[in-house]
Amino acid sequence: MGQGPSLIRRRTLLAATAAALAGCEDASRVTGGFAGANADLGHMLRDKREWAAPRTSRRTQVVVAGAGVAGLAAARALRMRGIEDFVVLDAESQAGGNSRAGEVKGIACPLGAHYLPVPGDEAREVQALLEELGLRRRVAGRWTYDERHLCHSPQERLYHDGEWRDGLLPVHGAGPGALMQYRKFAQLVERLSQEARFTIPLVRGRPSAVHASLDAVTFAAWLDAQGFNDPLLRWYLDYCCRDDYGAGIATVSAWAGIHYFAARHGFHAPGTAEGEPDAPLTWGEGNGWLTRALARPLGDRFRGGQLVARVAAQTHGVEVDVYDARTQSVERWQAAHCVVALPVFVAARVVENAPAFLRAHAAATGYAPWVVANLHLDAPLADRGGAPPAWDNVVHGGTSLGYVDATHQALNPVRGATVLSWYHAPGEAARADVLRQPWTAWRDAALAELTPIHPDLPRKLTHVEVARYGHAMAIPTPGSFARAGAPPRTARLSFAHADYSGYSVFEEAFTLGHLAGTAA
Repeated sequence: MGQGPSLIRRRTLLAATAAALAGCEDASRVTGGFAGANADLGHMLRDKREWAAPRTSRRTQVVVAGAGVAGLAAARALRMRGIEDFVVLDAESQAGGNSRAGEVKGIACPLGAHYLPVPGDEAREVQALLEELGLRRRVAGRWTYDERHLCHSPQERLYHDGEWRDGLLPVHGAGPGALMQYRKFAQLVERLSQEARFTIPLVRGRPSAVHASLDAVTFAAWLDAQGFNDPLLRWYLDYCCRDDYGAGIATVSAWAGIHYFAARHGFHAPGTAEGEPDAPLTWGEGNGWLTRALARPLGDRFRGGQLVARVAAQTHGVEVDVYDARTQSVERWQAAHCVVALPVFVAARVVENAPAFLRAHAAATGYAPWVVANLHLDAPLADRGGAPPAWDNVVHGGTSLGYVDATHQALNPVRGATVLSWYHAPGEAARADVLRQPWTAWRDAALAELTPIHPDLPRKLTHVEVARYGHAMAIPTPGSFARAGAPPRTARLSFAHADYSGYSVFEEAFTLGHLAGTAA
């Protein structure tokens, strides 16, 4: 499945929905706009050739450049070591990176990442964080998670053949051939996970010939070679890859496709005896709940609206020049050490005399653009029947990744106004389109996909806020696993970001950030 047909379908849907809305009196009352990342400020790094001389100079022991999950983890590690003389700098006014949260008409909602799977034993730094936050504790000798924060049931449903159905793996209409391929794929995942360790985070694993073989080809090519041609199975695997990596099976490596299942809970064919995987941790504001908790102890050590423009390691320290968006001036920080917790394509631009490994990562890493449209509804939607409303709601064959209900975790027994967070990963070719389109285009795209299923959606929609990410996450294409791992550090610089793992999940970013903060 390539990106071209998806873009064509999306443009057709946009045109059809715009025409429908033009004659609808409800359209004029829907307000909206953009939220989230400031693309114009970020693009200054790309467009500006020279920066003014710094007006002021400040000193601190450690500068953390970037306040995404990796930067916040590094700051926490510094505090755990007793280092309080540090500053965290970020271009955005709110810490959290792609895990920031928003609020629409008083309802908390995610602007990006919206859940955290229960971490495995290899992600011990994440486990420690969850214990610190009161989400994980020992009861009668066993580790348990606070049920208030585990995803409430029902968790997932799929709109397929005119009805909502439990789970996301298409079972309705799956004939004997499809079921046989489901079972065969489950057996292959199990076999591969026994032959090689698939770990999250990657730094706890051991590279093997199995990994290298899977890393050499696309997932689609590997599926072809294994004889997996059933459309239902391939749709599901493509959806899983788009959901986790922002790109489908024709783009990501076979290693990434297998890792999605083997590193967590496997793949369970219908009718097998395996139990259900643990419910993920989720909140109305998504992973913003976690990043706000990480940022809270920082106080004024977090400085937003600060675009890191230059990082220069020197013999006796490091200079970090930042552009202050409020004063439109450049300020210099002098420190003993800098944790560069920036995406690799940004780090390669701002680190003076960038190390070879950083330049190589930046040259080889592609990024998936994302759109998150938060749709405020003044009343619950009427449902089509079948499986009841769930936290995660996906349309089989849809162009998007579906939507999550921001109030799903609420304990109020009477459903009322809510926010649906609609996720769309249109592919690398659409990056310029993502940033060029007005917010109404994304409103229309969401309505085009969802209105046939929820005819009352246009009438109940009151407000739309759209978050756009031109470089939301690194795509694990063939060869990315070979480059993955904890980046080397120098005497003055440490590096941390999920990009060094080749794909973007909380555990990877947090672990690398913690390790960098521990060594700074």
